[in-house]
Amino acid sequence: MPMNLIHRKICSSEKWAATVEERLTPWLKQRDLGDDVLEIGPGFGATTNVLLKAVPKLTVLEIDHASSELLRAKYGDRCDVVEGSGAEMPFDANRFSAVVCFTMLHHVSTKELQDAIFAEAARVLRPGGTYCGSDGQLNLRFRLLHLGDTMNVVDAGTFPARLEKAGFEQVKIQHHPKELLIFEAVKPA
Repeated sequence: MPMNLIHRKICSSEKWAATVEERLTPWLKQRDLGDDVLEIGPGFGATTNVLLKAVPKLTVLEIDHASSELLRAKYGDRCDVVEGSGAEMPFDANRFSAVVCFTMLHHVSTKELQDAIFAEAARVLRPGGTYCGSDGQLNLRFRLLHLGDTMNVVDAGTFPARLEKAGFEQVKIQHHPKELLIFEAVKPA
């Protein structure tokens, strides 16, 4: 996982898990993610824990071996944990009702790999399925937290066109400059 020690401590803390639950739960209550959801890049599993309370079936895809093992130990009895890359997903086309990712896109080293993740999300989604999530935006605190990390912040201005190029429509972006980018897009039916 391309994260420095301080970043890993924060993201694995109970305080972070409580913050994620407080912020993510109301957002999830406003969405119907369907019956079979894929989470890309859950890391230490704070978002996974919240998703497990909100969706009937969850699969998580994590590229980092140590994080995959941690996720299996914590949640393996309640969801499928698959180790692999979001840019080359080991799933059948049209399988999932929704694909989600939270605060992980900036850890993807290149724009091309991010675009591959978007294309793969479209491929594994059922027609009419939703791809949604959030990612951090550049500010001083965010930059300092990522010293020594991979940090490739998604450009809010080009993001809608990148999602459309990957095969999505009905792209909605909420951009809170220097804070957060929230997105939602639909695979055409």
